[in-house]
Amino acid sequence: MKSVLSLQVALFVAVVAVLAFLPAFASPYGLTLMIGMLGYVTLATAWALFSGPTRYVSLATVAFFGIGAYTVAVFSESMAYPLVLLVSAAIGLAVASVVGFATLRLAGVYFVIFTFGLAELIRQLVTWYEVNMTGTLGRYIFLPVTPEGIYWQLLALAAITFAISWGVGRSRIGLALKVIGDDEVVAAHCGINVARVKLALFAVSSTVITLVGAIQAPRWTYVEPVIAFNPTVSFLTLIMALLGGANRLTGPLLGAVPLFLLFEWLSANFPNHYSIILGLLFIAIVFILPRGVLAFAEENWKRWRRHEAKTVPGVAE
Repeated sequence: MKSVLSLQVALFVAVVAVLAFLPAFASPYGLTLMIGMLGYVTLATAWALFSGPTRYVSLATVAFFGIGAYTVAVFSESMAYPLVLLVSAAIGLAVASVVGFATLRLAGVYFVIFTFGLAELIRQLVTWYEVNMTGTLGRYIFLPVTPEGIYWQLLALAAITFAISWGVGRSRIGLALKVIGDDEVVAAHCGINVARVKLALFAVSSTVITLVGAIQAPRWTYVEPVIAFNPTVSFLTLIMALLGGANRLTGPLLGAVPLFLLFEWLSANFPNHYSIILGLLFIAIVFILPRGVLAFAEENWKRWRRHEAKTVPGVAE
């Protein structure tokens, strides 16, 4: 067991090291593509960290993503960049703690509606503040952060998020989350502090999402509410996590990479029909692959093995 674990860790470190050297060989467009891809890989992994085991479908991704981006826009001229990132994470954590404490008792469609409304509420509040208090609708971001720097920051955050997800899955809190996802009443009777466990994971997930927005903000140079709080971010993250399998460690990665490339191609070639295709793809994933590609492949592999066992003489089922 220890040798397998050591091999997995070594492979993970090797993959991260190889990815860290990619900017040296990538074109400017290729680097931009890798930044976007890493951003969505991190978003999908962070989303699945909470929503995967608990089965709470959150559409608040863009709320925290936008908070991170706008925090950088507001404080970039008065604070050092590392401090701005820390402030962004702190604000995201504070908002997630308040929202989680107040709403994680909701479940099902009520939680989905609330999280979608939360993102819109924050966007409207930021818009109102900008128009009525500052007299503008957007802010410029001038930071000495190169595209390579953004890429390396996202890579480090993606690696940390992946490690957190792996650690949670192997811990007692991961087991508690699975019990909560199956039946919260049973979890409570087993002695699990349901509210505390859900709040802790929601806060961690939301903080990571906030940092993704903060790290990517310098790419835009100019930020306004419509850009920072674009609801497409929430839906893309959800689709990517569901496609790969939100309950699997590598599921969000498997869903994010091909779908990001597909969405880039669709937005470039079918800009007027992009939203329609996105909606159809979401419906197809929900109906055809409700538990993700990995679960679908595993089920069909087991079915094929059983079929093979039946057709081979002398092999017991």
